[in-house]
Amino acid sequence: MFETIVALATPPLKSALAIVRLSGDDCFFIVSKFFSKNLENTQKNSILHGYIKDGEDLIDEVVLLAYKGPNSFTGEDSVEIISHGSPLIFNKIIQTALKYGARLATNGEYSSRAFAHGKLNLMQAESINDLINAETEESKKLCLLALNGETTKLINPLKKSLGDILSLIEVNIDYPEYLDIEEANSEKIVEICEKNIKYIQKLIKDGQKGNIIKDGINIAIVGKPNVGKSSILNALLNENKAIVTDVKGTTRDVVEGKMNLNGVLINLFDTAGIRESQDKVEAIGIEKSLAKLKESDIILCVFESNNFDDEDKEILKLVENKNTIFVYNKKDLVDKKDSDKLYVSALNKDIEPLKEAILKKLGLSKENYDNPSIANVRDIGILQNIKEILEHVLKDVELETPIDLINSELKEAYLKVLSLLGEDNDFDIAKEIFSRFCVGK
Repeated sequence: MFETIVALATPPLKSALAIVRLSGDDCFFIVSKFFSKNLENTQKNSILHGYIKDGEDLIDEVVLLAYKGPNSFTGEDSVEIISHGSPLIFNKIIQTALKYGARLATNGEYSSRAFAHGKLNLMQAESINDLINAETEESKKLCLLALNGETTKLINPLKKSLGDILSLIEVNIDYPEYLDIEEANSEKIVEICEKNIKYIQKLIKDGQKGNIIKDGINIAIVGKPNVGKSSILNALLNENKAIVTDVKGTTRDVVEGKMNLNGVLINLFDTAGIRESQDKVEAIGIEKSLAKLKESDIILCVFESNNFDDEDKEILKLVENKNTIFVYNKKDLVDKKDSDKLYVSALNKDIEPLKEAILKKLGLSKENYDNPSIANVRDIGILQNIKEILEHVLKDVELETPIDLINSELKEAYLKVLSLLGEDNDFDIAKEIFSRFCVGK
């Protein structure tokens, strides 16, 4: 039995309206105790007008939406009470619901119940939280594709292919005497594994691009003091976020800012100038700069166009083998420019070439924006794991490993595929995912 839960589904702020949501097996029975109309005989989704009362105490005049399970978000009988948006009112409604038998919902419990009742698979459930946290139109679009089931369709060919070969192997093992059954020989297994490995590689590649659109990336701006890092940050953000002076060591802490670049959320970090320093405060800022350098997806390594010295050479060593864009600032001070270098003038807001270089680094195409992709880090990790299992199967086939052991490995890969959708009954993973949701979702 699913006990009735209650939570506020709108922000806990003063507003025109608020929504209190309830869901559970005895939801209609409990709500009928404090609503002016009886809901116990409700057989279809309904809109009702009435009053919330605690005994003779009138709490509010409301519009109530009654959802008869399974035709509700959770799959259970559910109610949404639309009240006036005073915290005094919606908190009183929640307290009254608790008084008559409901309990407070936990984080993500409504979505968790929708998953438990088969209204959503795990990918769709994850997309709800992603949708709430989306900060760009493009990110929102990818999340909606996942919520509508388009991303799930990417998993179906993998699920069917592995399911088919497992079934064939099981039949071959259990009924070897039937000669008219297709044989699950080495060639067949190799064909299936190679086809799925290639498909998974594409899913991972597209998913990594989708993850950039969905979650954004971190870019650190590094360089020695006074090369114009803060000016570049300000120019990219088109605001005076960081203090700019001609005094070395002005930036002593990491200055953060966000920008939307062609639908991708860019988290920018202007760091303290990297150099040897005896100043204790500046030294702490430099340590933070080095830490941010390790955490970032892309590094903008900034030099002066007309002044490359030993300090710059040391910074080059720090960014060696990292995903780096080399930027030469103050291009207006240089007459003869090297065609292989990226020149900007942050002071004059001449940074379009830098934006183009960042977009080129991202490597996104129109298809990445328009098509569904498996863009969650958890899901990409599972796909990588499935690929590794299938690669191991190929090696075992070469070694002429017994078919029952190969079957065990393929079954492990198949269960990993099911875990992407939450069909493996791994509720520990599901519980961890839903715990990240806000209350009321």
